[in-house]
Amino acid sequence: MSDGRPVARLVAPVIIQVAILVAALAILAIVGVAASTRSVGYLTDELQPAASANLELRQDLSDMQAAVRVWAGTGDQAAVEDYRRAEARLPGHWGQVRDFAVEDAELEALAVEEEAAARAWIEGYAEPRLDDPGGPGTFQPDAFERGIELFAAFREANTGTTEAFDQRLQEARDDASFRLQGTILAVVLVGLFGAWVIARSRRRLLKELADPLHELEVVVQRMAARDRDVRAAAAGPREVRAVAASLNDLADAQARASAVEERIQQALRNLDVAKDDFVSNVSHELRTPLTTISGYLELVADEFEGRMAPRHLKMLDASRRNVERLSLLIEDLLTLSRAEAAGTDLEQLDLVAVVRDVVTDVRMTAARRGIEIELAAPEVPPLVLGDRVMLHRAFLNVLANAVKFSHEGGVIEARVELAGDEATILIKDHGIGIPADEMDRLGTRFFRASNAVREDIAGTGLGVRIVQTIVDRHAGTMLVDSEVGEGTSVLIRLPAGAGTDRQAPASSGTMQ
Repeated sequence: MSDGRPVARLVAPVIIQVAILVAALAILAIVGVAASTRSVGYLTDELQPAASANLELRQDLSDMQAAVRVWAGTGDQAAVEDYRRAEARLPGHWGQVRDFAVEDAELEALAVEEEAAARAWIEGYAEPRLDDPGGPGTFQPDAFERGIELFAAFREANTGTTEAFDQRLQEARDDASFRLQGTILAVVLVGLFGAWVIARSRRRLLKELADPLHELEVVVQRMAARDRDVRAAAAGPREVRAVAASLNDLADAQARASAVEERIQQALRNLDVAKDDFVSNVSHELRTPLTTISGYLELVADEFEGRMAPRHLKMLDASRRNVERLSLLIEDLLTLSRAEAAGTDLEQLDLVAVVRDVVTDVRMTAARRGIEIELAAPEVPPLVLGDRVMLHRAFLNVLANAVKFSHEGGVIEARVELAGDEATILIKDHGIGIPADEMDRLGTRFFRASNAVREDIAGTGLGVRIVQTIVDRHAGTMLVDSEVGEGTSVLIRLPAGAGTDRQAPASSGTMQ
């Protein structure tokens, strides 16, 4: 592991090494290509043209020899013209050979010898023979033999020069090939060396940077899995060590926070138990005196029936209403306490039957105000796993609220459906609705909408809370949509149980 150096100091040597390798490869490539280009240029631009010019010299002399023979045999003037054209090409070819051979003593000597042999043939045979008449009967045996000897000397000199050029051509080709292959080999060797250096640097970076980072990742994952004992090792570059130290500090803080959280949760559980006990005890303790008060009120009403003044009757009715209100509040508190208690008695229920029972229970209350309840349910009822008593109470609260907050002569829609793997219960009224700015408080304990309070509609403010708690206990959801003056819709979704593998068409009925 590293000694805590910064990441920049770990990475900088690698960057420098890579830069040096790239520069070395570039220099080698440039030098090698330049050297190879120079060799190829010398071969193609200088040596090969000179060698070709030397071969052209031989061809020129051969054309001149052929023209002399034609002149001697036929006396045709065209042969002389062919001779002169070939002769005119000689200076250019000789100039190329002489210019190239200036810096090569051996080749220069061969070129001089070749030129001398060519001039000897031209001056000693060709020109004199062209000056003499040509045609049949002009054959000169001695001159012909001398011409053959002089041309053979030229050809021998030309062959020597050609061999010298061929040798230099081969040497130039070998030199160009050697430089190109040397460049390629040098680049390959430097590349292999660079690959080795990079691989070595990679292993070092993995050891000093990647491995500590991987260890940090493992530590973070274990911390996310709530492993309170895991700690990061102080290894790697300075930045990684700083992160490790911060993680360790965070882990220590989380351990302390977890301990505090456990104590708080235990205290909350104790408070919850105490609250439940308090509600249960107070509710039971209040029931007895309320029952006694209610009994005495009935005795008073019976004993003084027909003899009480109107103001006394009003007092008696007010007392009865408040006793009934307190009784409802106590009942709701006990129901909420039971609903919030752990554990439910689950069974497979016919959801339509439960809702139908609830509609039956509310029917008489709705009928007194001329409210009609329309129930729509599928022919094959959806089945759910639930607590019959609790679900009955939840649906009863929703439907009773719909009746309570509906206008006289109104209509309430109750619909049971199966949607995929969920059973839904929709209860919709067309009553007073809930103000939009109070919707976020819906479901809190003892909350009652302002318009319900203004219209003096009785209630404890616990009904929606009870429904939410019961639905949550059944792994369901409840959605409430309401608009003032338009009404309220309550949609409850519950997981469907066994036996609901198909959805039948809904049939509608009306219950009053």
